[in-house]
Amino acid sequence: MVNSQMAENYTVKDLLNIMARLRAPDGCPWDQVQTHQSIRANMLEEAYEAADAIDRVDMDNLREELGDVLLQVVFHARIAQESGGFTFDDVVDGICKKLIYRHPHVFGTAEASDPEGALSAWDAQKRTEKGQRTTGDALDGVARALPALTRAAKLQSKAAKVGFDWEGVAPALDKLSEELEELKTAVQENSNVEEELGDLLFAAVKVGHFAGVDGEASLQGTCEKFIRRFRRVEALADRPLQALDVPALEALWQRAKEDEARLT
Repeated sequence: MVNSQMAENYTVKDLLNIMARLRAPDGCPWDQVQTHQSIRANMLEEAYEAADAIDRVDMDNLREELGDVLLQVVFHARIAQESGGFTFDDVVDGICKKLIYRHPHVFGTAEASDPEGALSAWDAQKRTEKGQRTTGDALDGVARALPALTRAAKLQSKAAKVGFDWEGVAPALDKLSEELEELKTAVQENSNVEEELGDLLFAAVKVGHFAGVDGEASLQGTCEKFIRRFRRVEALADRPLQALDVPALEALWQRAKEDEARLT
């Protein structure tokens, strides 16, 4: 049983013991009933919150959020251990072996003199490890739970390694324009709109690649910009927004953009 008195410092061993106590028959009623599926969203949420702390360069918050991510790892490992699947030690053993295997330029005889060479060595080892004989196998191995724009970028990057790519940004932009026209047609005909919108976004990610811009980060930036400008629209309005027509809202939006431009 874990001592309820706060210690000055705790270790990973303490964390494992605390989780075991929470999952015990006389532990926490909520923790006892959780499954891999029920806390799946928690893993994603904690990872995003850690990423947010990184973006804000908030080291105190990052320390806290990394702890929350670690908690999710320990939680899943405990659930698996109880069902006879694997233990936390198995998780640690697996990642250590993976790191050694995928760094032959550090722990073996391969050579890599720059980050690109190191990444190539990692990718080659990964494909061998996972039995990925073709690029199609590698594409199928990209996690489907990734944000769609991030997944698109990874798929395009893997395809580009075997030459399946545009030669530059110009043809990529032409493809983007082509997909926009197809989306317009789909909307007009009320047919295949979801598919054509997906094609447009996929093409936009490729344009971003050639421009050195990450699609996911770009869209996140636009979301933040929308929030800022919307708040300004609310501040400029002399009545509730729902009482304004579209031209009036557009005029306020333009004023918000101009105000933001003057401040930058």
